[in-house]
Amino acid sequence: MSAVPMPRTLVISPNWIGDAVMAQPLLALLRAAHPERPIDVLAPPSVAPVWRQMAEVDQVLETPFRHGPLQLRERWRYARQLSKRGYAAAYVLPNTLKYALIPWLAGIRQRVGYKGESRYGLINVMHFDDVPPRPMVPFYAALARAPQAPLQPVPRPVLQVSAEQIAAACARAGLDPQRPLVAFAPGAEFGSAKRWPATHFAGLAQAIAAAHPQAQIALLGSPKDKEACTQLADAAVAAAAAQGVPAPALFNLAGATSLAEAVALIAHAGAVVSNDSGLLHIASALNRPVIAIYGPTDPGHAPPFADVAASISLRLACAPCKQRECPLGHHDCMQKIAPQQVWQTLQPMLAAHP
Repeated sequence: MSAVPMPRTLVISPNWIGDAVMAQPLLALLRAAHPERPIDVLAPPSVAPVWRQMAEVDQVLETPFRHGPLQLRERWRYARQLSKRGYAAAYVLPNTLKYALIPWLAGIRQRVGYKGESRYGLINVMHFDDVPPRPMVPFYAALARAPQAPLQPVPRPVLQVSAEQIAAACARAGLDPQRPLVAFAPGAEFGSAKRWPATHFAGLAQAIAAAHPQAQIALLGSPKDKEACTQLADAAVAAAAAQGVPAPALFNLAGATSLAEAVALIAHAGAVVSNDSGLLHIASALNRPVIAIYGPTDPGHAPPFADVAASISLRLACAPCKQRECPLGHHDCMQKIAPQQVWQTLQPMLAAHP
């Protein structure tokens, strides 16, 4: 007779890096409730490296599906493979119908998630969205409890990075591990409205270099952020030349590091300055001093949660518009946050956490 597999838990990941980070407390609660069950995460390849930095995760399974199409036959085949792993429960974090299909097709008995795209039957332990919506960390964590259960305090997200990972990432990026490091995340997958201007980041880089000449500044992001990071670097060099001062020690690493390497570099940073993006939430989960710059999004919806953290938002009458591009054309919510304003917040962080 073949051995009965140990019951496991399946978590189906969101498609965004920041959402994956903010779902980590859910895994901590699931582990506490069922310490005997290994937890697997089914995640897109672009998000999988984040889950590998979570202590609660046993295995990360990368989704083989293309973005967009339903691919029903491919999902059925993959679900047949999952059915052999002995899952007792599945937690479906995306709100789409197509992700809810997978545990249903796999015959997983308990399928937990939010109503989403009217997923009656596919989800059989159904939660309903709050109005107004909760912040993302308690939103995901609520799935560990029964629907309509009273809200309780939730642990904050935590990622773990080893010293070996940090050393390897610094070496590959050409960074001196003995010199101070500040990380900038100038990109934002959502759209240009969430990006603090490159010239403002450049002004902040100059202020850091003037106060901390030994500091290295790493510009992090995906290949899509390379143009924004190049504009930032060019603006910093031009401004330094115009003022007759040395240019900041900038390392444009956008698209040149893997996500796992970017996570390791953030873990090594003395401070992180970021738009509202996935890298912001990675910095928070690594408990790095972090400054989050908000324009068209709500700073209360997904705030930084590190011990040392600050959210900067002008809270204009037109914000949060939650649009990818500024609908009014002026981008004031980001343009009017001056580099000096951010520097006044960053300066004491760097002094306290060299």
